[in-house]
Amino acid sequence: MTPLLIATDLDGTLVRTDGTVSLRTRRVLDRVRAAGIPLVGVTGRGPRLIELCRQDIPAASYLALAQGGYVLDNATDRWLRETSLDGTVFAKAVDLIETEVGPVHVTVEADISPEGPLWGDPGPSWPFTDTSWRPMPRAEALSGPVLKVFVRAPALSPDELLAVARSVVPPSLCEVTEAGTGYLELTPPGVTKATGLAVITSTLGIDPADVLVFGDAPNDVPMLGWAGRRVAVANAHREVLALADEVTLSNDEDGVAAYLEKLL
Repeated sequence: MTPLLIATDLDGTLVRTDGTVSLRTRRVLDRVRAAGIPLVGVTGRGPRLIELCRQDIPAASYLALAQGGYVLDNATDRWLRETSLDGTVFAKAVDLIETEVGPVHVTVEADISPEGPLWGDPGPSWPFTDTSWRPMPRAEALSGPVLKVFVRAPALSPDELLAVARSVVPPSLCEVTEAGTGYLELTPPGVTKATGLAVITSTLGIDPADVLVFGDAPNDVPMLGWAGRRVAVANAHREVLALADEVTLSNDEDGVAAYLEKLL
């Protein structure tokens, strides 16, 4: 397969565990761009982290952010998709989950400004110290338009919580996924990495069968099911490995670069 578009997840796939992208990987992605193949960075990171995304994948022609809810044409700085949902709808989904598992910790992503803060349930909720976070009563946090909601149940593993949420939250209410952060993620109905990429392929007139994708976590499953060629890194979640056509080396071994070197 000679792809007409290449899309890669960032954290856990392109980005190493220590948060870096190797020089080897950067050089290979520059070769992809020089070959005239559009490159997409597709990630759960929201628009607030757009500069970090550009830093990690500067060769990208497009960025699909917030699990595909926000899609950016890097050449023009034009948003091709901007999706949010009234927070009260997310609150209903959280209520359904809490009915099954008891109290959960909730963090809300609503601010799209660069380095904008997250906010959430008071108390020990958000463990990532490199992100601006502030406590806020849940009703207030979910009172306006929201991009994404993070949910954690301390007594359950991410896989256990994901299974429960999938069973009780209908897709018509919101999408349910997990990105390898230890948190469940809720997004507006129809917002997945597959639908975000579809915005780009529709713009370019490219068939999904001609798209090559790389991923590692459950939030990558929709785009793997959608694309013509699916590659998992060796450290991928079992759901991703089950869908992949091929498995490359792990993210820490520059698996995306290794695969693309052979392709090019």
